[in-house]
Amino acid sequence: MYYLNYFFIFSIIGHIIECFCYSNGESGILYGYWTPIYGVGVIIILLINKFINKYKINNFFKFLLLFFSSMIILSIIEIIGGYLIEWLFHTKLWDYTNYKFNIGKYTALEMAIIWGSGSILLIYILKPIIDKIISKIPKFLTYILIVLFVFDLLMTLITKH
Repeated sequence: MYYLNYFFIFSIIGHIIECFCYSNGESGILYGYWTPIYGVGVIIILLINKFINKYKINNFFKFLLLFFSSMIILSIIEIIGGYLIEWLFHTKLWDYTNYKFNIGKYTALEMAIIWGSGSILLIYILKPIIDKIISKIPKFLTYILIVLFVFDLLMTLITKH
């Protein structure tokens, strides 16, 4: 339930952020008020951090490992997600070709730095707060979100494909 709740919280937060950052007020391809790539990204950051913490290395090196590994892995996921959405739904939701340091159309160094910085923000500042919130979320609410998310995913695949 821990990772599922993180997934839903940050899928919703990601959707809200994107709606405020873009004038059209839309985010992602699903009908619901969530953008799952952010939830997936957060889970990956949590898993990277868990992996890094298994080793006895100094905190500064852990910090750097988290930053750079998140930059690389989340950028790869952004590329895969962009091509997958384009292939499945024949639409392009983002394009970084106008960025100075673009790495193709679906990622750029500028965005990779944001992903790395976001991972630091998540682990060192937000995680202790979110962990307290997650411990209070009733299981039935998580189950309801799972059902709604699966329904949304199926409806999207049926109607937008």
